[in-house]
Amino acid sequence: MPEAAIRLHIEPLDEGGYVATSPDVPGLVAQGRTVVETTEIARDVARKIAESCLEHGDPLPPALAEN
Repeated sequence: MPEAAIRLHIEPLDEGGYVATSPDVPGLVAQGRTVVETTEIARDVARKIAESCLEHGDPLPPALAEN
């Protein structure tokens, strides 16, 4: 699957770690111990969301369909 650039909103959690969401990929939520780990998890979640859309015949989020 080709790579796509998406925007991430990453914020620290009170209990430690970080959470990421994306205005470009509805439903994307990723949590990690570091910003780098959270970003890597978010990439994997976006890929799984795209794979699920394709598998079920659902439209891809526009940011993932551009590439």
